Amino acid sequence: MTRKKSPGKTKVRRVPMRDFSRSLPMSLLRAREAVMRHFRASLRDHGLTEQQWRILRALAAIDAIEVTELARVAFLLGPSLSRILRDLEARHLIERKVAKADLRRGLVSISAKGVRLMETVAPSSEAIYAAITRRFGARKLRELQDMLHALERSLSELSVGGEAGAEAGEFE
Repeated sequence: MTRKKSPGKTKVRRVPMRDFSRSLPMSLLRAREAVMRHFRASLRDHGLTEQQWRILRALAAIDAIEVTELARVAFLLGPSLSRILRDLEARHLIERKVAKADLRRGLVSISAKGVRLMETVAPSSEAIYAAITRRFGARKLRELQDMLHALERSLSELSVGGEAGAEAGEFE
């Protein structure tokens, strides 16, 4: 909605679409921001960015993963992921290998040092989750996560013209 100034009057021009405050992408971003605000200080205290933590979390659940698949599961674009992996590798938090079957493909895994860092961050992270759960309610949080998974599954079945960027904030 934009306002056009005229002498003595304020005219409101409306675009024929839902109010900005009811935009699903914006609602999801606001909710994400409300949640992440609680985690950032802990991550910063451990020298991690949100994206680095996301990568370590993804890697902790598996033995190794191709770089392109990691970009997909961590919702990061290739150039961002390359820079983040370089930083994590320099800190010895991850290990990179070449796939034996195809030397062009790179595999990434979390290192022992990366696992130790996660073990150090985990208590703080779980305390934050516990506080969020107490505040919002365990049942409501489970229902929200179930609904978000259902939304994701439902929308994944729709065809999308010209896939947009995958990083948070690129779909506004």
